[in-house]
Amino acid sequence: MQTAVPQSRNLRVGIVGIGNCASSFIQGLSHYRDARDNEPPPGLPRPELGGYRVGDVAISAAFDINAAKVGRDVSEAIFVRPNNTSRFAEVAPIGVKVRRGPTLDGLGRYMRGEIEESSEPAADVTQVLRDSRTDVLVSYLPVGSQKATEFYAERALEARCAFVNCIPVFIA
Repeated sequence: MQTAVPQSRNLRVGIVGIGNCASSFIQGLSHYRDARDNEPPPGLPRPELGGYRVGDVAISAAFDINAAKVGRDVSEAIFVRPNNTSRFAEVAPIGVKVRRGPTLDGLGRYMRGEIEESSEPAADVTQVLRDSRTDVLVSYLPVGSQKATEFYAERALEARCAFVNCIPVFIA
């Protein structure tokens, strides 16, 4: 028997790494926001999962190191170069600004010449997650970001939110 989630309840999601994958995810939230079970649209096999609908997902926090993204609304930052994901949905302003995260090993040698690191001080990630009432922190860090992945996983634990690692780095 499936437990219903109250209609007013949002699933508050924080994102680490506002790159192409984050752009697709956020555009997908906008595109599929009103999808219904009786008419699943192409590309979305289950408009409801565990009592949550796409429209129940709200972006609550965002972290990146790119000077061109830090300080911008997430809806703008997802289209900043070097991102090159196709625009398939209009994304209204979200009201969440991208915060500066620590670099650690999250900037590979091939991207060093493409990205200017923000001069902003790194945010207190744990406090941002707590203040934003983030339920789940999703990591879209670049492949090979072992130390950065471990850092954000620890901050999620401290903030008592779930952590979803979307890169091939071992985290237990």
